[in-house]
Amino acid sequence: MSGSLETVALAGNPNAGKTTLFNALTGANQQVGNYAGVTVERKSGEFFTPHGHKLRLVDLPGCYGLDGGSPDQQIARKVLLGEIEGEPKPDLVVCVLDASNLERHLVLALQVIELGLPVVIALNMVDIAEKTGLRLDPQKLSEELGGVPVVPIQANAGKGIVELKQALRHPFPHPAAPRWTAETRQSHVLQICEIAARRPDAHSSTLSDKLDAWLLHWFWGWVAFLAIMVGIFWTIFSIAEVPMGLIEDGTGVVREWVQASSMREGDFKSLLTEGIITGVGEGVLVFLPQIVLLFFFIGLLESSGYMARAAFLMDGVMARAGLSGRAFLPLLSSYACAIPGVMATRTIDSAKERLVTIFVAPWMSCSARLPVYLTLVPLLLVGMSGLQQALIFSAIYLTGTITALIVARILRGRLGEDKTPSHFLLELPPYRAPQWRYIFRHVLGRAGAFLKNAGTILLAIFIILWAMKTYPKSESEDAGEKLAHSAMGRIGAVVEPMVKPLGLDGRAGTAILTSFAAREAFVGSMTQLFHVEESEDEDETLNRLQTALDSATWPDGRKMFTLPALLALIVFYIYALQCLPTSAVVAREAGSWKWAAGQFAFMSIFAWLAAFAVFQITSMFL
Repeated sequence: MSGSLETVALAGNPNAGKTTLFNALTGANQQVGNYAGVTVERKSGEFFTPHGHKLRLVDLPGCYGLDGGSPDQQIARKVLLGEIEGEPKPDLVVCVLDASNLERHLVLALQVIELGLPVVIALNMVDIAEKTGLRLDPQKLSEELGGVPVVPIQANAGKGIVELKQALRHPFPHPAAPRWTAETRQSHVLQICEIAARRPDAHSSTLSDKLDAWLLHWFWGWVAFLAIMVGIFWTIFSIAEVPMGLIEDGTGVVREWVQASSMREGDFKSLLTEGIITGVGEGVLVFLPQIVLLFFFIGLLESSGYMARAAFLMDGVMARAGLSGRAFLPLLSSYACAIPGVMATRTIDSAKERLVTIFVAPWMSCSARLPVYLTLVPLLLVGMSGLQQALIFSAIYLTGTITALIVARILRGRLGEDKTPSHFLLELPPYRAPQWRYIFRHVLGRAGAFLKNAGTILLAIFIILWAMKTYPKSESEDAGEKLAHSAMGRIGAVVEPMVKPLGLDGRAGTAILTSFAAREAFVGSMTQLFHVEESEDEDETLNRLQTALDSATWPDGRKMFTLPALLALIVFYIYALQCLPTSAVVAREAGSWKWAAGQFAFMSIFAWLAAFAVFQITSMFL
């Protein structure tokens, strides 16, 4: 049906309100997918003009220009030129500009006009511009752009939407004749702003200027940044416990219902209860609360204008690692889950910087590692206080982060400079009240993408693991012996020589193997392998497991989980890429399974060598 409709493309910088305008025009009548051959999201919808003419609207990726190397910029340019398979060339382009920051946003508008397409300017956020004292003249702006229609709007309040639709009536405006060249583009932007957007007294300061005096201060800016980050992660980890517990309880109820049903005992019932239900509930849905909260806070920071300030502060730190401030958000996202962190690298212009960021993102300790740390850390010291545990957890997170930045610095140097140098151009939008409708749409979209993309991969992996833990079958009724007899257990026996130099036996090796699909599977596998009786109270089960590990010995009576062995196991989990869904996403984002395989092999070998070094060195002194 879309082929019979004329297409209108929506272009604009990030933070221009483009998505808000798209939602205001299309409402619920929109579809989300990917452009052919890439993972950049494609959002399209349909709407009617006041004259009853139906148009198709395509929301292009937000970008600062059309000549950069990021996937978002390349896709935007190709769509406008009609070079995307299955996507018709737009009949008209609506450029969304932030009226309070025309100097930056006009650059993209001029580049679109240079393509020879009919253009309409949607001058958004005029209310914010007027509050800062800017004197806007839409008529003068239209004249300086060669007669392009300019419509003032306030997308978040629905103002000017009708007028904008009227500007899209037939016949469409003719393409404007540029009065500038690529060489004079920037000077023409400054000339336009002097005429059509006269600024207030240069000595006056806005509320955003006053806030930035503190939030971008060399000292207080970092204090505020750290306080915000700590507050966000504390909230994510504390609030998410409630829905995560409910999901786990619900999974248990469904599993018990199936087990108590009249369904005949056998492999199919085991597949449902231990493979599919457990996989979906405890391997997919249980992560959803943390991911929802993470993207809620990311949307809140972006919508309020603070995210750009955070990237500005982090640019200096990232530069020491050969990265730019654009890498901050993907690495920050990876602390909750590496999958959305890897997907967030699409905004990075430099292809090499994007690959480096993807490569080190899994070393940001994600939430899936927590069950392992919570099991092992209390065993390090008898009677450990809460403060001591907090300091150890902080050291664990810092170890992964610092190593990631060091490796990024080395890898960035090995890859060399980009053929086309990229620059970290950052817009500091004015602070504004959060756009709740945009935030909730953003959260729902990301949650749906996680369930659709990562969830299906995880489910398949859990079914495969179920088969490996089930076959070949053992006549024993003991869960530990069954697992040891299975294909997974036999593989564990094969890898025992590899984990023995780390102070571990085949049982721990088997548990490590099961955790390559999901790290938290380590705890459940250790519970089975060490014959721990499970309790309805998860804390009681964890205490029993810790007791079993603390008393575990080698055949000659030596204590197995000594301090060096525990430290080696923790170090292994800091560095090992035990998340096959992340590898699948890396392959899609990097465009090559070789890069994903290389990352997996490097991190696995690095983890083993680091754990080996820790065990051997600490054994000399302890």
